[in-house]
Amino acid sequence: MLLLYILLLGLLLSHTPCCCSWSTPASDTLNQGQVLAVGEKLVSTNGKYALGFFQPATSTISKSQNTTSSSSSWYLGIWFNKIPVFTVVWVANREQPIPHSNINSTKLKFSRDGNLVIVTNRADAVSESLVWSTHIVNSTQTSSINTTTSDAAVLLNSGNLALLTNSKAMLWQSFDYPTDIALSGAKLGWNKVTGFSRKFISRKSLIDMGLGSYSLELDTSGVAILKRRINPSVVYWHWASSKTSSLSVLPTLKTIIDLDPRTKGLMNPIYVDNDQEEYYMYTSPEESSSSLFVSLDISGQVKLNVWSEANLSWQTICAEPADACTPAATCGPFTVCNGNAQPSCDCMEGFSRKSPQDWQFDDRTGGCIRNTPFNCSTRGNNKNMTSSTDIFHPISQVALPYNPQSIDVATTQSKCEEACLSSCSCTAYSYNNSRCYVWHGELLSVNLNDGIDNNSKDALYLRLAATAKFEKKKKQTNIRFVAAASIIGFGLLVLMLLALIWRNKFKPLYNNQVSGGGIMAFRYTDLVRATKNFSEKLGGGGFGSVYKGVLNGSTSIAVKRLDGARQGEKQFRAEVSSIGLIQHINIVKLIGFCCEGDHRLLVYEHMLNGSLDGHLFEKSNAAVAVLNWNTRYQIALGVAKGLSYLHQGCHKCIIHCDIKPGNILVDASFVPKIADFGLAAFVGRDFSRVLTTFRGTAGYLAPEWLSGVAVTPKIDVYGFGMVLLEIISGRRNSSIETPYNTSDSSSYQNVEYFPVQAISKLHSGDVKSLVDPQLHGDFNLEEAERVCKVACWCIQDNEFDRPTMGVVVRVLEGLQKIDMPPMPRLLAALTV
Repeated sequence: MLLLYILLLGLLLSHTPCCCSWSTPASDTLNQGQVLAVGEKLVSTNGKYALGFFQPATSTISKSQNTTSSSSSWYLGIWFNKIPVFTVVWVANREQPIPHSNINSTKLKFSRDGNLVIVTNRADAVSESLVWSTHIVNSTQTSSINTTTSDAAVLLNSGNLALLTNSKAMLWQSFDYPTDIALSGAKLGWNKVTGFSRKFISRKSLIDMGLGSYSLELDTSGVAILKRRINPSVVYWHWASSKTSSLSVLPTLKTIIDLDPRTKGLMNPIYVDNDQEEYYMYTSPEESSSSLFVSLDISGQVKLNVWSEANLSWQTICAEPADACTPAATCGPFTVCNGNAQPSCDCMEGFSRKSPQDWQFDDRTGGCIRNTPFNCSTRGNNKNMTSSTDIFHPISQVALPYNPQSIDVATTQSKCEEACLSSCSCTAYSYNNSRCYVWHGELLSVNLNDGIDNNSKDALYLRLAATAKFEKKKKQTNIRFVAAASIIGFGLLVLMLLALIWRNKFKPLYNNQVSGGGIMAFRYTDLVRATKNFSEKLGGGGFGSVYKGVLNGSTSIAVKRLDGARQGEKQFRAEVSSIGLIQHINIVKLIGFCCEGDHRLLVYEHMLNGSLDGHLFEKSNAAVAVLNWNTRYQIALGVAKGLSYLHQGCHKCIIHCDIKPGNILVDASFVPKIADFGLAAFVGRDFSRVLTTFRGTAGYLAPEWLSGVAVTPKIDVYGFGMVLLEIISGRRNSSIETPYNTSDSSSYQNVEYFPVQAISKLHSGDVKSLVDPQLHGDFNLEEAERVCKVACWCIQDNEFDRPTMGVVVRVLEGLQKIDMPPMPRLLAALTV
């Protein structure tokens, strides 16, 4: 018992933030002549913020780390004083950390010229050395300032450190020099008079507060952008396409924030543009200002974080960009990024982490290094002629890396391979559609392509030493024998434990021998309790109704109760297992199911913003904000990626069979999720078609449904094309609507079937007239034309004329051109 007590005590101590214990009562002010040493701190008058010296430790920043090792460097910073998880919101000396050996002689004070400075005494130095300064007073001003002035540094209730004069005028503030976190009242923008820019820069790692790879700033057009600062320097995300679009996004952002009960009323986004400055910021009620913040993550994502008292942790409400792989080169060289995995970065075949310690602290910019060097040498004195026995390893389903070099003379794949082998600096090649591309040096931004068509022509061929495969096999053989015994023994123990839990908790299911496939099996009484006896109905259809529920008092769920005759046990459970294995950002997550007695229920994650049809068609609902063009385009791209994954990325090809706006849900960040797989058909990889009963929704049905032939994934492509047209127009394809600027019911527009209008206007070059009038012309015309072309190709009569969803994704991403589509024969008949 004593040993257990000691272990628990040690564990608690190991998770204590690496800041010194505070030896004196804290004030919010540091006056001229006073110093702040290690172990002392300033505390705002509301007690919510503190300033002092600290040493980052992994246990105080990330719960995912299993180590409590701390940095050898010290910093002066501001943190949340009342939050039990040590969270730094501002750092003074990011680029000049203080070595641990000097920390006892380090202090914060006022210099003779009136600046606030950090000074330290090195062991080998006679005088103090400057670590950091506010740099506000130059030599011409020092004559009017001396050590007897009453200038003071004050930690304000907003978390802002301000340097004030005797008359309370502000000379300097920390809000003008943000780090990676934006608090309420902090500005993102620039001063038009001085040109001074306020931008946020990510930290390098969990324990290194230095300048990281990414910045959030305002560009010259007034649009907030995310940018990779170092090579390659590239803008990878825009808040909107223009300043006008940015302003229209703010009300939508406010709506999104208020839809989530955790953030309702906590944030008010603001944009200011006057003669003096231009900036964005947000304000919060004072009582909640220290319970949320916006951060620029190490990996390049902007996140809204809210403190959860129930979990005693920070909860990320939303992130932009939503895909963790979107930030440029977030995983470093020779890596593959998978936005659906955790962690998202992994080394390529034949490579290992360059610095495992950096990866442990979330700094993956160093990427991976080659395990075995190339076997490549020049022939004689001719450096252009090489001899190599290297091989190529195919990596499929990836977006190709940056900076390819086109080899026009390589007209076959073998010649493309030879072109790469002819240079010792060539690291990879790709051959597709008779085009050869090679890469020299580091490979950056190789991302899994979300289910894009997977075939050898689309692969990236990674160059490896011929001995690399042999070494891998030898290593695997040695590891397998050692690991097998451990895995088998441990696995048996875990299975026995799980069997006991399964039997006790889910007894009805256990008796029926259901394989959960990684999803939860619920008792009917649990779902009755979670939905308050199915009291809040979200929607319904011919196959059942959907109800809102709450699990464990916090997790919102949507429970679909299937009506009608009981399905066969094996068929129902096979469908649940298949859908339950799908893990994709654009497919709604199946949490679990109930198969108890005659009850058949499916439990999904609940989407706060409901279905897409409500945002497109419910114009009379004042509570529904009009989707801006950028949001519509990203929804279209997300749905395309989800369908491509269903068709090509799963073990079995899944045909949804009922693609329509009502089956596309959107989360709090308007990331689309394909839902309602009640009509889905499953096709083995050895088959291209499936015979199935007639199913789907009128208006989205492909012509082959009516002919009774076996269907293919191209029926989903047809439905997606119809959805694209409705995203463009903001109306149902088959509806008759009056003009938006009149109440005259006798004045009708768009009486013609909209798909006919769309392809006719596309051919005449008048795409602009097709776009939803509620956007008031604020959209990207090039993107609108691209979407319209894709939609009209998707709704072609002949399934062979329709593109695959993989091609659709590439076109929408701007990676592939598409020709002008012909008028489908069935649509042409409507114009006669």
